[in-house]
Amino acid sequence: MTQTGMTPRVAALLRKAGAGEILDADAVARNPRPDKGSYLLVICLERRLPVAWRSSEHVFEPGWYIYAGSARGPGGIAARLRRHFRREKKIHWHVDHLTTSGRVVAACAFPGGNECELVGRLVRSPSVTSGPKGFGSSDCRGCRSHLVCVR
Repeated sequence: MTQTGMTPRVAALLRKAGAGEILDADAVARNPRPDKGSYLLVICLERRLPVAWRSSEHVFEPGWYIYAGSARGPGGIAARLRRHFRREKKIHWHVDHLTTSGRVVAACAFPGGNECELVGRLVRSPSVTSGPKGFGSSDCRGCRSHLVCVR
């Protein structure tokens, strides 16, 4: 395990995606910069999680997941990551199901970045599988999912 509690394989995937600094909850809390762009969020599920959406149900198995998101609104990436690191929150986005049930371990900010490009870098690795169709990408026409599962 790395200092953030990630497996070396997950840390290597973040580096392959171009991540610079890997942030934990404390580092995110100290960042007041309102940069807009994209981010990667590392989530560990320790138990099976059924999630209903799009009139169906998907069961997420225990393991490591990486979500690619965007933050272009007020507060930018820092505000979005602070929200994701909180366990108590209203479910608003698909990924909130995972962040309220699992453990958000780390994040990487990409000021000016694009979440589709980030997930594209991740899915090229044989170490990941794409998440369920449309998960976290309901407004995206080019990506199957903005969530990947680390094998």
